[in-house]
Amino acid sequence: MTSPSARPIRMSLLVLAYFAFISLGLPDGLLGVAWPSIAGDFGVGTEAVGLLLIASTAGYFVSSIAAGFTLARVGVGWLLAISTACASAALAGYAISPAYAVMVPFALLAGFGGGAIDSGLNAYAASAFGPKHMNWLHAFFGLGVAIGPLIMTAVITVGGASWRWGYVIVASAQACLALAFFATVRNWTRHAPAPAPSVLPEEPAAVTGGDAVATKVATKPATKVSTRETLTMPAVWLGVLAFAVYVAVEMGAGLWAFLLLTESRGVSAGIAGLCVSLYWGMLFVGRVVQGIASERFNPTKILVGSLFGMAAGSLLVALPLGAWAAILGLAVIGFAAAPVFPLLTLTTADRVGAAHADRAIGMQIGGAGLGGALIPSGIGILLGNFGAGALGTCLLILSVLLIAFYAAATRGTPRPATR
Repeated sequence: MTSPSARPIRMSLLVLAYFAFISLGLPDGLLGVAWPSIAGDFGVGTEAVGLLLIASTAGYFVSSIAAGFTLARVGVGWLLAISTACASAALAGYAISPAYAVMVPFALLAGFGGGAIDSGLNAYAASAFGPKHMNWLHAFFGLGVAIGPLIMTAVITVGGASWRWGYVIVASAQACLALAFFATVRNWTRHAPAPAPSVLPEEPAAVTGGDAVATKVATKPATKVSTRETLTMPAVWLGVLAFAVYVAVEMGAGLWAFLLLTESRGVSAGIAGLCVSLYWGMLFVGRVVQGIASERFNPTKILVGSLFGMAAGSLLVALPLGAWAAILGLAVIGFAAAPVFPLLTLTTADRVGAAHADRAIGMQIGGAGLGGALIPSGIGILLGNFGAGALGTCLLILSVLLIAFYAAATRGTPRPATR
């Protein structure tokens, strides 16, 4: 039977989805480079970025949950169009905010739009596109995050303009994407994807790491277990902690690298912005490579090697060896971190059992969101008190904790008992 993704209209939507994932990552790459200028303009401390992170995370989770119910009512086309328009409006709001307090509700709106875009695209792509494209879609999110610092660096250092213009540029790109979604609303509805086939837990090669970011691994009905039983499993909570710490390392490195390089390592703003882009770019490259490697090598070995790679990169950032070591360390962290999130998701059933996997994955995603908002904010407080040079130590401690949580979660965990 002909694959749905072979239809011409599917290919046109695939291209649009690629651009959507790039645009989804752009705002995340802007903030790290723009924050010193934002904090200076509004007279706030380094730790104040936590309010933006918490607000955007809250909006993201609300819209992610709501999107599952909204899809059935309005269709994925309208959801993507409206959500992208909201994201564009939020970024434009950043650009015109007269005070820092005004940026916070716009961060909530940005998270609301981003969460719905992410959920809507993943819901569609999980069954409309093949495994290769699923991996590449998430890789292009990393590309978008890598492009963001380049845009903001060009605006601030090359153009000598305000950070606000960086947000104007990205808001304009989001507006163009929203118009494209509005123009193709009927195409998304008319060619809605059919349900995807289940993937059994004993066939992990059928779902590669990038797919695991977008969708839970479907399993055959297993013995029903109570929610209480799931919540009393140590492996479940250790998995939640592992996700929280992983995202904290990924986001913390990207958010505070610019401050580290400019204030602690003596790097110019222009070069520092390029290095932040390099960090996110290595995440993109790593996910492209991981999409190929995960089909040929044992996912667990790739995951363990990646965890130790993150620790090695963090050590380079922490050591007082000069700017070159910090830049190299950030690049190593970015490349090593690329497969961790998807592979942690993919191997959830191995740690907690198939009967608990769906609930555990949901909890892990929640932990990832909280970790990505709260811990980088805490790092900001530490940097404000002890200096930007403390970033490497923070990343190293978190990387070691991540290894410890993963090792504890995988020690003596159950296998699926029945189906």
